[in-house]
Amino acid sequence: MNVQEYIESGIIESYVMGLASEPERAEFERLCTLYPELVTARRKFEERLEGYAWENAVPPPPEVKVKVLEAIGKSSNIITLEKDKEPPSPMLPKIIAGAAVVLLIAMAYLYYQTRQQNKDLTDTNSRLKVSLDTTRNILQRIVDEQKDLVSNPNVTVVNMVGTQIAPKSSANIYWDSASSNVYLVVKNMPKLPNNQQYQLWALIDNKPKDLGVFDATDDKVILKMKNTQKAQAFAITIEQKGGSPSPTLQKMQSMGKTLQSQ
Repeated sequence: MNVQEYIESGIIESYVMGLASEPERAEFERLCTLYPELVTARRKFEERLEGYAWENAVPPPPEVKVKVLEAIGKSSNIITLEKDKEPPSPMLPKIIAGAAVVLLIAMAYLYYQTRQQNKDLTDTNSRLKVSLDTTRNILQRIVDEQKDLVSNPNVTVVNMVGTQIAPKSSANIYWDSASSNVYLVVKNMPKLPNNQQYQLWALIDNKPKDLGVFDATDDKVILKMKNTQKAQAFAITIEQKGGSPSPTLQKMQSMGKTLQSQ
């Protein structure tokens, strides 16, 4: 069995997204016990998916973190009344009464602080819950988008494999030839220097068409690229930041042919 071809078939994404059929899931789980590379590839995609969700989540305000830390680390002041070692004086009852008033004020203050801290923690929990709900919504949206793409009969999945100069580079294209929508799933693309970007091309009658630039970051799972109705193949090159009007063929990283090329 060619494990790399099996990984590049898109089974990892389908399994993690819950899109694989029962036979496909059973086969994948069986093969995971035989090939550790599959487990590694699955874990890597799950981490990218989680990173994408957290990247798009709504974080709680900075002041909430400060209040939580203050609530955890703040210590209470303890007032200690020491016995006067000198013989009792006529002022002792007044001193005791004054100390009682001070203690009462201190207790009231501590009660107020505790109540305020509880309120802050409640607010923090509410905001964290909203953030978590947002993250779940993002993950669900990704799954829904992937399901829509796979279940659409007009969508063609193009497996892009690495070239001789970049044999490990790989990606998948989800191309709807009816609506012209093009989605890119980066599977293995190393990060580039800040002055460079990857650029996607559609090859139409041996002429390249620009479909946009992108960065190979771990937190972007599905990239919406420019539309195209025709394409005999898709290719990815490395260009200067912002893109190029024509591809640098010497820096072609991956390529995949479509059904229109057959």
